[in-house]
Amino acid sequence: MPVINFFAEDTGYKLKNKLNLKRWIKETIIAEGYKLQELNYILCSDAYLLQINQEYLNHDTYTDIVTFDNSDIPGVITGDIFISVDRTQENAEKFKVSPETELHRVIIHGVLHLLGYKDKKPADKQLMTAKEDEYIALKTF
Repeated sequence: MPVINFFAEDTGYKLKNKLNLKRWIKETIIAEGYKLQELNYILCSDAYLLQINQEYLNHDTYTDIVTFDNSDIPGVITGDIFISVDRTQENAEKFKVSPETELHRVIIHGVLHLLGYKDKKPADKQLMTAKEDEYIALKTF
């Protein structure tokens, strides 16, 4: 049975619309031709995510998201997605969007990484942003 879990580490942030978010995430995965096995979102502080970034990726930088693909089966999504709520709230101000909209963009960004989308090269980043926009537009809550 497919499972999406939401956890909080080092933050008091309370996620809203969990059931709607789960449905939207599952619909995104299905639309891309994949199956969901297990997806864990860990909402956390900047400091917590910096530690994850340093320990597992040897990156000494703040970021809004770190995604770990734990799948052994092609076409099946299993992963852990760490999201800094501090960073998404700061980016929301910078991009002049609501904190919830920015958080949802980052939530779907992590899924897109697990679906094989990249964002290091300009063309890849452009496609990733277009996919984020596409799925944000389909969100009905």
